[in-house]
Amino acid sequence: MATNDSGDGRQRHRWNPRPPGRLRRAAALLRRSRFSRDRLAWLNRASTVIGTTLDLERTAQELADFTVPRLADGAAVDLLESVLRGEGGARWAGTGAPVTRAVAVSSVPELENLEPDEPGELSVHPRTLITVHCLRAREPVLLGRMRRDDYARVAPTAGAAEAMRRAGVHSYMAVPLVARGVLLGVADFVRGPGSPPFTRSDVELATELASKAAVFIDNARLYGREREHVLSLQRSLLPRATPDTPGLDVFTHYTPSPDPSGVGGDWFDVVALPGGRTALVVGDVMGHGVAAAATMGRLRTVSRTLLALDTAPDRVLARLDLAARDLEDDPVATCLCAVYDPATASCTLAGAGHMPPLLVDTAGEVSRVEVPAGAPLGAGVIPYDPVTVPVAAGQRLVLYTDGLVKTRGGDIEAQVRRLAEAAPAMVERLSASHEPAGIPLGDADRIDESVLLVAAGEELPEGTDLCVWSLPPDGTAAAAARSLVTERLGRWDLAELADVAELIVSELVGNALRYGGGPGQLRLMRGDRLTLEVSDTGPDLPQIQHARLSDEGGRGLQLVNMLSRRWGSCRTPDGKVVWAEQDIPRALS
Repeated sequence: MATNDSGDGRQRHRWNPRPPGRLRRAAALLRRSRFSRDRLAWLNRASTVIGTTLDLERTAQELADFTVPRLADGAAVDLLESVLRGEGGARWAGTGAPVTRAVAVSSVPELENLEPDEPGELSVHPRTLITVHCLRAREPVLLGRMRRDDYARVAPTAGAAEAMRRAGVHSYMAVPLVARGVLLGVADFVRGPGSPPFTRSDVELATELASKAAVFIDNARLYGREREHVLSLQRSLLPRATPDTPGLDVFTHYTPSPDPSGVGGDWFDVVALPGGRTALVVGDVMGHGVAAAATMGRLRTVSRTLLALDTAPDRVLARLDLAARDLEDDPVATCLCAVYDPATASCTLAGAGHMPPLLVDTAGEVSRVEVPAGAPLGAGVIPYDPVTVPVAAGQRLVLYTDGLVKTRGGDIEAQVRRLAEAAPAMVERLSASHEPAGIPLGDADRIDESVLLVAAGEELPEGTDLCVWSLPPDGTAAAAARSLVTERLGRWDLAELADVAELIVSELVGNALRYGGGPGQLRLMRGDRLTLEVSDTGPDLPQIQHARLSDEGGRGLQLVNMLSRRWGSCRTPDGKVVWAEQDIPRALS
């Protein structure tokens, strides 16, 4: 505003249409301040929009979507293939182009006809592409106004370059994605008709945004890598295959938790025992993560060792409880142990705080097997009570962990009832395709990993025979055992094995007479091998003795050890059994 004298002594005022320099500078500073505040607010909002999950691909897509249309008309995110495999990125030092994979694409409707690499496709581009330079140097690249030959340096193919020209794309920039010194990939952006060219200010803004987003992407990478490590550990500690056992067909299915922190302590095991028996074990260590998986591996190893020494599930659980209390981290675990005997077509079960199994009969009717609950392993409250149930041919015993029925805040009893309703269809699908169907909980409802084990009773397979005889408790037992074995091997066309089998069974019966209070039963089974087993009521397991030259006895087990493929002993509820195996020549099998 200016003043002048009108001649009458009064001053008149007039407006100057152009403000003085300091006002112009103040207005410019105000505009820049508002722009900076807007930019900071936008970047701050990125922290709430990008990285909402720990899924790597979804985080990259959130980055692309956030920049359109605020920063660019089109955006694409490519990640290094090594990063997608869970490995760490690095400064590219090879001679060729870095191997990247398209992960996310976003654009305004006017640029939908561009031809970027589709998400999931490998993006192995020539070394002349600008994105390769961006990855190698870890520096942003700007093409403010694209010339005709620039399209070939930006687009992955000649067709994509032509599509960009037709769509009117005129400006391009690319920024590297680097977090914690790790190169993850590259994000590139384009602008089309109606948008101004990119400027250095836009590059700075995109670089800041890429730095924020790269941290979220790296968090997802590390999270995924940790999950894979825990899953790999978990799977390596579970059995890779189940043994073929007579009279029982076993199907198993392990489902990891959808949440990496939920992976850990669920396990199952199938163990072939002497005389054609089969041990079935499912368990769940309380807690999650690597520590729970490691504890699970130790408990599984201990349980397999105990089962080799004892076929009584209740005693196995009691000893497993003692072993759990000896571990440094004081774990608590639930467990269900079952031993199936094909000679009686029955299963003896004992539980340590575990979910009750289900029994599906031949008509599809489902019943809950009432196993005394018992205290969890590591709690120190023993003994455990066993129960025996018949499992005839066609019936199926369903063992599982609580992850199959547990939800947040849900009624677990209601879920068990739903599982019972779905069990017939579920086990049929598992038997047919090894993939269960009809499980009550879908992936959206599950909060924990789960184990499902289905043991289906069946007739003994062709070529497998099992005989059980009661032996007299006096000195005639050895002769009776030799006669029974020789006669049965003759029927099975295995007479060539009779001489060795007679020697072995004589020594086993003699051991029972001398140290076990007399023999109980003789069991002879033909399968992949010939198995001889003699039971008695003695509590002590036999061991090979070093007999002196002057000793008249003490060499029986040495003879059994030399004549058999392998031999052993284990306790039973009534005493023990001592068994030995012979190989069946291929010409006779």
